[in-house]
Amino acid sequence: MSKTTIDVDNLPYADGDFFAFEELLSDKERARLEEIRSWLTREVRPNAVDWWTKGAFPQELIPKVAELDPMSPVYRQGYSNLFAGITHAEFTRADTSFATFMGVHDGLFTGSIEALASKEQQEEWLPDIYAMKKIGAFGLTEPLGGSDVAGGTRTTARRDGGSWVLNGAKRWIGNATFSDWVVVYARDLEDNQVKGFLVDTTLPGFSSSKIENKIALRTVENADIVLDDVVVSDDFHLKGANSFRDTNKVLKVTRLAVGWQAVGQQLAAFDVARRYAVEREQFGRPIASFQLVQQQLVQILGNAMSSMGMMVRLSQLEDAGRAKDEQSALAKAFTTARMRESVAAGRNILGGNGIVVDYEMAKIFSDAEAIYSYEGTQEINTLVAGRSITGIAAFV
Repeated sequence: MSKTTIDVDNLPYADGDFFAFEELLSDKERARLEEIRSWLTREVRPNAVDWWTKGAFPQELIPKVAELDPMSPVYRQGYSNLFAGITHAEFTRADTSFATFMGVHDGLFTGSIEALASKEQQEEWLPDIYAMKKIGAFGLTEPLGGSDVAGGTRTTARRDGGSWVLNGAKRWIGNATFSDWVVVYARDLEDNQVKGFLVDTTLPGFSSSKIENKIALRTVENADIVLDDVVVSDDFHLKGANSFRDTNKVLKVTRLAVGWQAVGQQLAAFDVARRYAVEREQFGRPIASFQLVQQQLVQILGNAMSSMGMMVRLSQLEDAGRAKDEQSALAKAFTTARMRESVAAGRNILGGNGIVVDYEMAKIFSDAEAIYSYEGTQEINTLVAGRSITGIAAFV
């Protein structure tokens, strides 16, 4: 039998877009996507394993990101939500941690300002945020509050003349070890409603400490935050953030972004698993020539494409102003479940090499667990969708 020769640098469907979803973008958007994809291929993906192993975010890269200018493509630059989603998938494909940094700064943090700040506040704050001269974080989850934080926010805000006094603690706050600002959501002691505040991290009483020993998103500097009588001027109260229903306006959109992260994670698994399969030889031939390996590669790609199809349609609905909370919830639940299957199949294809980060798949496999859990757990998002189709809430 003649030896199989494969050009590993010119494999079919190089972008993994098996159903040509990217053709739905405009010419301008496709050109911009290629610019961003090339930058990520050059600046991020080759370094991602090293950053992950060291467990430290490359802050020196922030000026280069600012120069690339990927911030708020929908709100500021006039691109579609579909373009923003596919771009976020590409960031994740290059490195989940780096995509999460962008998701926190440009999604949760900036999205809070775009959705909930007054026009005057936006005009004052957004230029430095878009230019990445000010890096932001998003403070919602707490040491004792995750899925129940909507009705159980323990961090408090007390009105004191023209200021607010914040007390409490937040946990899992990405970027908070080096951010300039944090949007903190706290319960107003007077009316028991959750309100939002832009908090300068240099204020007295504010402190943050990095969470160590993570097995996922090691490059992201998640932090524990303590607020001890932090005094914030009323000028920094987000004027449109006066109940958790307001906060949920931000979460609906960022939940959509996490669905796109699940797509990107699967495409990353496909990239690594396919290349490994055509390069790795057993029994005198590439393992890509074995039926069961091809079956697993097709499973990964099928999961990715079904996830992408759902996210494409949801992004189109978002562009039309018709997307619903329950649709974002179902999409997040579905795509992350498929993602878990995909990264497991990818790790399986690499065998023992799939558990060391040298081959990238171990990082992809581990990082998927964070995507699966944040922006609403599988269980909570399932129940949000379940409530919408039965009319019955089953949360407790």
